Amino acid sequence: MATRYIPLALHHSPAPKVRHFAMLAGIEASIRGTLISAMPLVVYDALGSAEATSSAYFVAGIVALAWGLMVPWATRHLPRRWAYSAGCVLYLVGMALAVIGTPATVPFALMCLAMATATTFVCFNAYILDYIDRAELGKSQSTQMVYAAGPWAIGPMAGVWLHDWWAPAPFLLAGVFAIGLLITFWVLRLGNGKQIRRAKGPALNPLAYLTRFFRQPRLIAGWMFAVMRSCGWWVYVVYLPIFCIEAGLGDKVGGIALSISNALLFISPLMLRHAKRTSVRRSVRLAFGVCGALFMVAAFVSPLPWLTVAACMGASIFLVLLDVVGGLPFLMAVKPSERTEMSAVYSSFRDVSGILTPGCAWLVLLVAPLPGIFMATGAGLLCAFAVAGRLHPRLGAARVPMMRSGAPPA
Repeated sequence: MATRYIPLALHHSPAPKVRHFAMLAGIEASIRGTLISAMPLVVYDALGSAEATSSAYFVAGIVALAWGLMVPWATRHLPRRWAYSAGCVLYLVGMALAVIGTPATVPFALMCLAMATATTFVCFNAYILDYIDRAELGKSQSTQMVYAAGPWAIGPMAGVWLHDWWAPAPFLLAGVFAIGLLITFWVLRLGNGKQIRRAKGPALNPLAYLTRFFRQPRLIAGWMFAVMRSCGWWVYVVYLPIFCIEAGLGDKVGGIALSISNALLFISPLMLRHAKRTSVRRSVRLAFGVCGALFMVAAFVSPLPWLTVAACMGASIFLVLLDVVGGLPFLMAVKPSERTEMSAVYSSFRDVSGILTPGCAWLVLLVAPLPGIFMATGAGLLCAFAVAGRLHPRLGAARVPMMRSGAPPA
């Protein structure tokens, strides 16, 4: 047959490796890192008040949450490779609307960017669970952190500088990264992922797989860990800079602290090595316990603002550790037949924390000054520390193959 002379590489796509997914994570981090500081400035300039800006972000969070939960349903009708590509296109649409910069277009720009993040995140995690072995999930997480470290360390400051130089500049740069993400994705030829089985019935609606999610305590705990980790980052990114301004430290201290903390992503492989020497449970408990305690210390020493900044920066070290190992309890508990659906549930942690954190902060500020937010955050992280004590002691440890009865050891 003629096909026998076709090179093998043209018959089969090479299986994607850890570094390939890390490359995708790094490019997407370049998009989000550039926009994370520039987008709030554009929203505030267009809408004219902090209240309107908060409302726009709140609505965008709700839209992204609903959209992300619908992605698995959509991928039953639309191949996953096209769903991921649609997420990249949504990035471009959102940036185009942001460049226009009118009060009518900016809220929709925010929604498009949030929907793009939710779409690519759901598909990306489904691909991870398809192609990365369970024992390699920790390595995959830490490698992604390393590839994303530079963009997250440089992107926020670069976005602000570019916006001050020329308002459309950060969005044009992020648009180049979005196009690069789309091209890289298609070059890697990830396709539609592995098919566990052919569907024999109608596609499930979101409520159906949410019901399955709530029946699995391990998934609920893993999702809660992701929400609390994200809430910690929200407080660090949003409320620490506000505290610095109110305490008279200036408006640049918070940004410098964020850049330094993001640079810690470079040492994520060392953190993973520590987790492998102990266990995922111990690492997760250590991170939540120390991080929660340091946020509480930050509240107690608030009359000395530099000590508060130092305590929050110390807490960020353990937030980075949670970035490395905090998602493993969820990812390791997902059934192969539910990869796409549960990836959608997992991705909702970002949107839920984006709704939960401002809401809780608003309630705290009704009865306490701003350092009370640090206290409430510490309490929430310590609750996660208590729940993490229920994880299996050997979660994430290498499995030792069992020998047959009577067989001598190798």
